[in-house]
Amino acid sequence: MSFAHLHVHTEYSLLDGSNKIKECVARVKELGMNSVAITDHGCMFGVIDFYRAARAQGIKPILGCEVYVAQRTRFDRVQALDRRSYHLVLLCENNTGYRNLVKLVSAAALEGFYQKPRVDWELLERYHEGLFALSGCIAGEVPRRLQNGDEIGAKETAIRYRELFGADHYFLEVQNHGLEEEQAVLPKLYQLAQETGIPLIATNDAHYLRKSDAEMHHVLLCMQT
Repeated sequence: MSFAHLHVHTEYSLLDGSNKIKECVARVKELGMNSVAITDHGCMFGVIDFYRAARAQGIKPILGCEVYVAQRTRFDRVQALDRRSYHLVLLCENNTGYRNLVKLVSAAALEGFYQKPRVDWELLERYHEGLFALSGCIAGEVPRRLQNGDEIGAKETAIRYRELFGADHYFLEVQNHGLEEEQAVLPKLYQLAQETGIPLIATNDAHYLRKSDAEMHHVLLCMQT
């Protein structure tokens, strides 16, 4: 059984990723994997370098982005209501998806920037074709609602995303990094998958390459925060 990393942050996730693209692709090949995704935070600055490096190593590049979704609209900028946004992982299925993701990320920066570059539901409705969507880490809307005890809201949100992207293009993302928040929400995600029929997908929120890089990554986070 093969495994592909579908949630990977490179050095282009500024101060939140220390995976250097060429080293990351080389490590993927070393581990015997044949494909890998790039999903940097709110940007696609690294996708061309990533695409070329992966192809040079015989690895299939999966282009994507972890976008920030505004809680209301991308134009709202009220600190108390809009300072936090939801995470959503988008992966390109084809050239149409790539073009749409470029449009989404560009609009997020040019129209929706408030603390972070943000998309909203209106943009997702306009540019969802050709994209796979993963519900995200514990900062995604579905897991965050589950953390807050809003099981009904989480279910409605998941169904809404499935209806938008399609039954075979939306997945509930599960991660286990040993965090208490993840441990609490995992059983609820499993239950939600059973209730809705939305498939699960397992990812590792990869921000650095090896265990020995953890201290360096911690320094990056300290600089950021």
